[in-house]
Formats: sequence, C-alpha cells, structure tokens
Amino acid sequence: MSGDAAAAATPDATPVAVAPPRRGRPPAPRSRYDLDLSDLAELLADEPRYRVDQVWHGLYRQLAEPSELTTLPKALRGRLAEEAPSALTEVTESTSDGGATVKWLWSLHDGSLVETVLMHYDDRSTVCVSSQAGCAMACSFCATGQQGFERHLTTGEIVEQVVRAARRARTDGRHLSNVVFMGMGEPLANYEPTWAAVERLHDALGLSARHLTVSTVGIVPGIRRLAGEALPVNLAVSLHAADDELRDELVPINRRYPLDVLLPACADYLVAKGRRLSFEWALINGVNDRDVDADRLVERARSLPLAAHVNLIPLNPTPGYGVLGSPPERVRRFRDRLRAGGVNATVRQTRGTEIDAACGQLRATHR
Repeated sequence: MSGDAAAAATPDATPVAVAPPRRGRPPAPRSRYDLDLSDLAELLADEPRYRVDQVWHGLYRQLAEPSELTTLPKALRGRLAEEAPSALTEVTESTSDGGATVKWLWSLHDGSLVETVLMHYDDRSTVCVSSQAGCAMACSFCATGQQGFERHLTTGEIVEQVVRAARRARTDGRHLSNVVFMGMGEPLANYEPTWAAVERLHDALGLSARHLTVSTVGIVPGIRRLAGEALPVNLAVSLHAADDELRDELVPINRRYPLDVLLPACADYLVAKGRRLSFEWALINGVNDRDVDADRLVERARSLPLAAHVNLIPLNPTPGYGVLGSPPERVRRFRDRLRAGGVNATVRQTRGTEIDAACGQLRATHR
C-alpha cells in the first residue's frame, strides 16, 4: 500500500513518499472500463445515440463482452473490441475451499501483475480488488508490502476486476454483492482512480454504497477527503497496533500519521457518514496479541464517537515474515477480552490460504 499527497508542515498534510513507476513503461491505453459515458459517446459519435446506451447497459448490467452484444451490428462489436480493449489478461486462475474462493492473477498492458479474489459465503459473494500493482507501504508482515511498489492502477483496471468477478459469480449461480478494496496496494494513495471506480460501481453496476468498503493503512488526508464525498462507503483501517511504538514497526506510515492524528480523522469520518468503521487487526503470535494490546485497543476503540468494529485476522504466512499467526486459543482470548471491554469483535474466516489468496498474502505470483 502507498501514500497520498498534500504538502504542508503539519503531520495531517505531510506528503507521503511514493515510489515512481518504472521508466520505459508504455502509456496505458484506455480500456473499455476506463471510458465513462461521455467518453463512450465520443467514441461512438458516428453511431446513433441509442447505441451508446446499448453498449453501456451491455457492459455494466449484462456484464457482457462486446462480442456477446448481439443487439449490435457485427462490425460495431469488432470495433469495440479493438478500440476499447480489455485491461486484464488472465495468467492463472486458482480455486480453493471447494470452489468457494477464486483467485485470478492478471497481466496488464505493460506486464504489471495484480491479483483479485472472489469469495462466496452463505449470505453473500465478495470480491477483493487491487488498486495498485505492488505497494509502497512496506508493512512487514504483508506479502504485497514485501514486494514493493510498481504503479497505480487506472479506474478501468479496477472496475474490470469487479466485472470479471461478477461474471464468474453469475456462472457459479451467485450474485456479486460486496466489493472490498483490500487487495494489492493502498487505495487512498491512488485516490482519483479509486474513487472514480467506487462511483462507477455504484452508479453503473448498481452496487449499494453500504456494500462498498475502502481500506487504508491510515492515509489521513485520504480519509478526510473520503469523508467529504457524497457516497457513504464503509471505511476499514488496518490498525494492527494501538500504541505508536509497535505500530511504527508493523505499519511504517504510522511515523507520518501517528495514532493521535489517525484516530481523530476516523472519528470525523464516523460523524460525517454515520457508516460502520472497522479496525483490521492481524494477530501475530507474541507481538500484538497480548492482554495489554487488547486493553489498549479497547481504549482506542471506545474513544470514538460511534462504535468501531474490530476484525481479528490470524496472521497468514508470507515468505518475508517469519513470525507466525496467533494460535486459536490466543485468538479467542483476545476476542473475548475486547468483548468484555465493550468492543464488538469478530474473527475473520480464513479463506484461500493454500493458494496465497488470504489476507496479506497477495504478491502477484503463482505456483
């Protein structure tokens, strides 16, 4: 995950260093999901106006490839495929949990690789999408952070991940209901394309704002900017520690936006949106799963004007971090201590570990 910009002397506005894209990359072509409605109208300016609506409806409501839009003339279908190409080329597809978890490794136009994970549950189907190729946040326990930063994704590259997952969900006899921006990258470091994708998913794909969740390691200017947007999406903050000394070690961006800066921004978001805020907490054996860590988290969570929900995630193994996740009995003790302190906490079901699709494992490789 990577950092957002705004130059000033205060911690709340200090720019975050972001690694530049590698030199020599070809410019990104506009893929079909990079086009907004006006762009599509411009592309089809020589066609009757109703063709624009047909194509837009076909892409977003039918989830169709141009070749499948049989209401269009064959020549126009071919033109769309050529002039508004797909952004994602499938490299591999992996499944686990009896087919309930699907992970795709995609290649982009310049050879960058990103991953997307679709998860079917009894009551919903959720896709976890990437917002960057790689990540500059350098969280020590995260495989993407260990990989480093390559580049930001475009709006179309983000949106198409959701469309492709929705198509697969339909094939599986399911309906895609939730989108979480918790894949590779820091969404609020790639703010404009990420927010444009959120609006497109809401307006064109028809997903409710309450079913859209944006995650961040704590980019405070991005959180404050998000609070001013019209759509009240859910906010998930990857906290992982409730004291600055430990969080500096686990989540280096904390040195730029410490807890006394981050938590007021979270409080203001809650007041502005009235929407659920969750703290993500990867439980690491002997590191942040002690009673004192739980007590500090209770104090931080209860300081907010509205209750925050805590998602506890036993740390998943990654090649660059040797410490193990907390054992089940320690996870239960931590959860129970939070609940006893008046904080709502649940343990997230681990999905896709054997295909490196679980939380913190995405690294754009395949075995």
